[in-house]
Amino acid sequence: MNVECEYANSNMGYAKSQIDAALHTQDINQARFYAYKALSALEKSKNQLNICGCKLAKESMLENMEVLSLATKSTTLEGTLSYLNRSIELTNNTILILESHETHESAYDNDALSVNTNSSTTTTSTKKITKKKDLFKTIDSSLEKYRISLDKVVQSVNCKDATAFATKIFEECEAQLLKSDISEGSKYYNLRTKEITQEALNKIGDCSAKK
Repeated sequence: MNVECEYANSNMGYAKSQIDAALHTQDINQARFYAYKALSALEKSKNQLNICGCKLAKESMLENMEVLSLATKSTTLEGTLSYLNRSIELTNNTILILESHETHESAYDNDALSVNTNSSTTTTSTKKITKKKDLFKTIDSSLEKYRISLDKVVQSVNCKDATAFATKIFEECEAQLLKSDISEGSKYYNLRTKEITQEALNKIGDCSAKK
């Protein structure tokens, strides 16, 4: 998956968690609050989806934004929840599209393959792409130590404590990825850290089911 699509998909995951929270409250103000947070996350994904180039995902997200906007303006809890139920369907649909769409067009690819630019521009674009790939490889390599350390936590620490530890890291990464002023390296670092942490949380599983 194109990395910009992955950033957008991360924001979709955050939006989904906020919509889920809204659907589990019986307070209209709380439901509106969570709906607004989800809407804000989707708003921040617009540029990422433009670069990602996934038209179907963008269409689904824009429809979702309209639905969430209506959820924040509804005057009844029943109305708000109705919009939220539609929103969760659209969010799941956007996530599914992004995960299954493997041939994205990206602004970076277009820059590199363009025949309408002079050789100097093309060379500059290629150098930027190569530099970015090198940066990503360095980050991936550095995070292997984190993966190993986290795996040791999963295996040796009390289930609830391990879950709390990993969840805190996951949520911090999620918050960082929503920022608009984050550097490319930091954004990629948080994306991959979030993925590794999610894998750890999946390994930990449900503590209530363990003795």
